[in-house]
Amino acid sequence: MLTREYYFELPPELVAQEPVERRGDERLLLLDRNTGEFEDHLMRDFPSLLFENSILVVNNSKVRKARCFGRTEFGGLVEFLFLEENEDHTWIAMISKSKKQKIGRKYFFHDREGRLVKVATLVGEYPDGNRQVAFDSPLEEEFFSLCGHVPLPPYIKREDRFSDESRYQTIYAKNEGSVAAPTAGLHFTSEILDEIRSRGIDIVEVTLHVGAGTFLPVRSENIEDHHMHYERYTILPEVAEKLNDAKRSGKRIVSVGTTSVRTLESAVNEQGLIEAGTRRTNIFIHPGVPFRFVDNLLTNFHTPESTLLMLVSALAGKENIFRAYEHAVKERYRFFSYGDAMFIRG
Repeated sequence: MLTREYYFELPPELVAQEPVERRGDERLLLLDRNTGEFEDHLMRDFPSLLFENSILVVNNSKVRKARCFGRTEFGGLVEFLFLEENEDHTWIAMISKSKKQKIGRKYFFHDREGRLVKVATLVGEYPDGNRQVAFDSPLEEEFFSLCGHVPLPPYIKREDRFSDESRYQTIYAKNEGSVAAPTAGLHFTSEILDEIRSRGIDIVEVTLHVGAGTFLPVRSENIEDHHMHYERYTILPEVAEKLNDAKRSGKRIVSVGTTSVRTLESAVNEQGLIEAGTRRTNIFIHPGVPFRFVDNLLTNFHTPESTLLMLVSALAGKENIFRAYEHAVKERYRFFSYGDAMFIRG
């Protein structure tokens, strides 16, 4: 399988730069994974499109304001995207102008009033190009509140605004740690969730902290040569028990977003059951890799040649996905993080 087989033409104006005015007003394309047929809906229709014998799985990870700017002792401004804290309280970070940054260089982080908050030192480099950064004392979340920006994806061609602090966040976000939103969840309102529950459908939460690798393109010619980034996930014992009971009773497992998919498909054991715990995963789901636990998926529209496009093609079939995407382009659906949604059902 070649990466170029997952390319499609997307008019630039269909890449959503802003969210819709009100959550829940997004458009929703329903795709039957078995027949390939699709229908146009609105997100507010989603509860009525769920089969009664379903259970909904959402990712409650919260987006951290992990995009920060530090000044060198020479006055240069360097952009950091803080990905994850190590056990020794150093951080893994992506850094701009990385080839110019030398081990031992110090960086000074100021708040919006110009007050010095933290000093960091570049102490190491990882094989994937990310850097290891040590602070003068362990970071607390307040650092990101004082110095950070919402890490909007690179295809949103504007600076973050105050409104993004709430709109680039699901309403059920709890556990801080993502550098990108689990965007399928951005469409939900309290009213939509309440309507789902009123239909007797349980909603359970897992946590997967989304890494920057979600935006990285597949650079290998062959799909099988691509290596996914690692992400940390947690499934609580009571959640695993509820999911396993649902699976045993024949309920459809409906994943909200590809992050929930990667969590569940990483945690399923040889008996087809979910194992609770906190682990790291670099699972790469593409055509030829079977889904072992998830049945249905609510997701956004994904970028050409991306691992996420390959994931949805594995669930619904590449031909079905590309026909649906062709329809979405023709009907002017909005694409990517702040765009519209697709529900793959079957």
